[in-house]
Amino acid sequence: MSEFWLISAPGDKTNLQAWERMNTVTSKSNLSSNSKFHIPDLKVGTLDALVGLSDELGKLDSFAESVIKKIAQYIGEVMEDSKDKVQENLLANGVDLISYLTRFEWDMAKYPIKQPLKNISEALAKQVTQIETDLKTRSAAYNNIKGNLQSLEKKTVGNLLTRTLADIVHKEDFVLNSEYLITLLVVVPKSSYVQWQKTYESLSDMVVPRSTKMIAEDAEGGLFTVTLFRKVMDDFKAKARENRFMVREFYFDEKELKCEKEELMKLASDKKQQYGPLLRWLKVNFSEAFVAWIHVKALRVFVESVLRYGLPVNFQAMLLQPNRKSVKRLRDVLNVVFKHLDEVAAASIMDPGMDIPGLQLSNQEYYPYVYFKIDLSLLDGS
Repeated sequence: MSEFWLISAPGDKTNLQAWERMNTVTSKSNLSSNSKFHIPDLKVGTLDALVGLSDELGKLDSFAESVIKKIAQYIGEVMEDSKDKVQENLLANGVDLISYLTRFEWDMAKYPIKQPLKNISEALAKQVTQIETDLKTRSAAYNNIKGNLQSLEKKTVGNLLTRTLADIVHKEDFVLNSEYLITLLVVVPKSSYVQWQKTYESLSDMVVPRSTKMIAEDAEGGLFTVTLFRKVMDDFKAKARENRFMVREFYFDEKELKCEKEELMKLASDKKQQYGPLLRWLKVNFSEAFVAWIHVKALRVFVESVLRYGLPVNFQAMLLQPNRKSVKRLRDVLNVVFKHLDEVAAASIMDPGMDIPGLQLSNQEYYPYVYFKIDLSLLDGS
């Protein structure tokens, strides 16, 4: 991805010559790739309305950017097994983001230009807010299924002391429905197999001879069954613990084990069923949010250009893609070419140590020309 600068300067003859100079210098020195950014003739309204709108659009710009970033990141989370394919799913109106930007056309159907600027701004804000609300709802539902599935799947990993035994044990491994006898499951370290076989019958009274059998094994040890009388169970457990044989607190319940397996299968199926529709929704709404965001940028350029350069509306907007190694040089060229638009600000930028009375620059970067940054690199780590 990349960073773009969306700038504007007055469209009169003098400034059109300045544009030509800028284009010539930047292309000759390979400082940036430039393209015209077409903004239609929007309704201006009053100066007061424009000033108020300027602040609102600044907030909306940040909000829209945060929403597209959230969607891009969530696409990365959803596509957990194919993160390398995330970027190809981040499209705007069916094309890659750079193509959409460099060939930007105002969407007249969605955002009719006959209406006041405030109405367009409110329509964009409403659209982006709705997308964010839907994203929260859909991601919460999917994350709930995913979280529950991961919790159950975690139980199937780990050693024999901690993992679920639902997928290991079988009904025939146990003495069931006996008033007197019970089958226990004991985890025995590998180094103690021989000791177990020699001693398990004598760890307490009333252990059924030759009742042990290994039913599972992992890297650390084995899971053995042993059958004994219920009344010596506590004594057997205590003696087993003294010999580093750990008795698992497990009692065979066919219904419960069946429910656990079915729950795992159901959650896996639910996740699979939701994946396709969710990914489609994310792709469509990433596109919608991105398109809305760039329209907000276009509105900001229009409003700031009118406030900066006055009426009648006459300005040229340009999209620059700076060469990464030439950012400072490009900035210097732009300041030289357009310094006549605001000599005081240009002097301050060229000499940052210069103290100019009455000039207070806000946190927003200020240049002699209208300037807004579009940082697509924000979407790289999705």
